Amino acid sequence: MSDEALRTACFLSLDVLRATYGDELPYRSALERGFNFRAERVPYLTPYKGIYRARQQSGRAALSINTSFKSPYNDEETPDGVSYAYRDAAVDHPDNRALLAAFAEQAPLVYFVATRPGYYTAEYPMFVTADDRNARRVLVAPGKRVGPPDELEVVRIDDATERRYAVRETRVRLHQRRFRGRVLLAYSNRCTICRLQETRLLDAAHIAGDLEVGGEPIVPNGLSLCSIHHRAFDENLVGISPDYEVRVSPRLLDEEDGPMLELLKTFDARAIHVPSRSAWRPDRERLAERFDRFHVANSA
Repeated sequence: MSDEALRTACFLSLDVLRATYGDELPYRSALERGFNFRAERVPYLTPYKGIYRARQQSGRAALSINTSFKSPYNDEETPDGVSYAYRDAAVDHPDNRALLAAFAEQAPLVYFVATRPGYYTAEYPMFVTADDRNARRVLVAPGKRVGPPDELEVVRIDDATERRYAVRETRVRLHQRRFRGRVLLAYSNRCTICRLQETRLLDAAHIAGDLEVGGEPIVPNGLSLCSIHHRAFDENLVGISPDYEVRVSPRLLDEEDGPMLELLKTFDARAIHVPSRSAWRPDRERLAERFDRFHVANSA
């Protein structure tokens, strides 16, 4: 594997960043600093282009690829992995050569996906598993790390069943993180009920669930909720009407159980905070269907 030690250092440093920041990594305060390798700082990526090979590398293969928040290349997820476009340049452009070298050498890389402006999720190790020269696209699929913590080895996933499962899990993660990024951006990074602005405590809640009719991962099917209000919403302890008003379960309104519950009660009949753009606001029909379920759950 080309640059094996450098790639290992990259993956381990990303493990540390994810432990510190969670799955969504801020570019300015985390990724921009790069990682340390043999007394040098090595960038993880450049946000201005999709295919990146660091100057510290001795090998030809790319270290990372990325899909920007508003990518012009229409990178797309497929049942076999991510269909990733060449740079819009000649095939022998240095970036395209680095991408194709990753395929030829089967060198593991990092796939950064922008979830919202200035934030990325990182999938690694990933491998370029196929090249379609006519379509000018490659297929990128997850690999895995095996062995004890101090001797981890990066390998491809060759078993077809295991590979399909890994691809599916990766797709689910990317969908969830992109959906969260879009929803939090629309709601100005605050809980629609309590206005909390600590992003590490904010979730993107579906109004219609993933497997339901209308359950698409789009902003009008989402609500930015803090962890507590998300759980309460999922459990029908809190509902939101199609008129954008909060309703607290009558059972909770009648209970006395400390300051947290008393605070929750104060939001009953209050209006939620909605996005400024009308196209991003919660879909009233979806809310009406969900609000009916809230009533049913609280009438039993």
